[in-house]
Amino acid sequence: MDDMENTTPNPERQEKARQYARLNRRLMLVNLLLSGGYALAWLLLGWSKQWSTTVQSLTSNPWLQVLLYLLVFGGLLYLINLPLNWFESYHLPHRFELSTQTPRGWVIDQIKGLAVGGLLGLLVLEVIYAVLRAAPQSWWIWATLFLLFFNVILGYLAPVVLFPIFNKFKPLGEEYADLVERLKHLGQRAGTRVEGVYEMDMSRRTKAANAALAGMGRTRRIILGDTLLREFSADEIETVLAHELAHHVHKDIPLLMGVSALLTVTGMFLVSRLMNWGVPYFGFAAVGEIGTLPLFLLAFGAFQLLVMPLVNAFSRWRERLADLYAIQVTGKPAVYAAALTRLADQNLAEAEPEPWVEWLLYDHPPIGKRIAMVRKFMPESA
Repeated sequence: MDDMENTTPNPERQEKARQYARLNRRLMLVNLLLSGGYALAWLLLGWSKQWSTTVQSLTSNPWLQVLLYLLVFGGLLYLINLPLNWFESYHLPHRFELSTQTPRGWVIDQIKGLAVGGLLGLLVLEVIYAVLRAAPQSWWIWATLFLLFFNVILGYLAPVVLFPIFNKFKPLGEEYADLVERLKHLGQRAGTRVEGVYEMDMSRRTKAANAALAGMGRTRRIILGDTLLREFSADEIETVLAHELAHHVHKDIPLLMGVSALLTVTGMFLVSRLMNWGVPYFGFAAVGEIGTLPLFLLAFGAFQLLVMPLVNAFSRWRERLADLYAIQVTGKPAVYAAALTRLADQNLAEAEPEPWVEWLLYDHPPIGKRIAMVRKFMPESA
């Protein structure tokens, strides 16, 4: 089999990938409409004002008011979305033979996700509403600073605190000693110190393969899915990790943090203007009243949807540069193209989506475009 055949996604797998992607897009739209409609109903039907008034009558403690409000508002939203969540995260992957997860495993993941997501969400909203109460005119500045700080802390702690809640990690054994040395050497060439190279038990849930460079500073580590280790050669894994390391070489993390800061402060400012109008319109006493939460979520969610194509275009540009770095630093374009092709087939990634889909939803270039770009560096294409 020649290099061109090695870098051509399987037609049958691509047909399944197109079907899978199409169904996931429909589910995403339904989820968006359902969640947005739910928040809108709470505002327009007066439920938010009624429940906010009720929790204020139950306790004068504003921190407890936020908690009580979220227990009902967030709890009902979770239950409404649960059937859709099951279809998207359990039924559909099984239908397309991607999932290896048991029903019990799915339920356990849901409980863990609800607990972790609920606690983190509660923390974020408690702080934001404390700022809303303390500084009703300038809250958007302080809320932005808090979110940026929170994201940095989360990025630092995630590999050692959050990830182990959902997956098991172990350092690569002696049988992978050569691979570990190659990856650490790759990190040194990129000027990136890694704490270690770990195997993650992805096969407990999926047949898909993945690799990541996670964490910051002393928690930065290379994570390889066991599905990747089983199905990919050492050369292929090296090229995939070279792509991830490129983001550190190119300073993409601080760059993306800067872009995120700019967008967040812009979004928060616009939300503050809308809330100043919406508070009296919907009968709330102040912006810091917890009943304004649906308005806050709708406004910020709408802003995120509007800027999503721009953010994705920026991300695709940085990902293209990372692909170029992976080719240059390893000198193995044919191997990298083969790895991308294998990922497309194994993960059911649609190689050539419609242009509007790429523009709107893709934060990476479609894998077909990535393969085509890498092919240009292969000797056979010269």
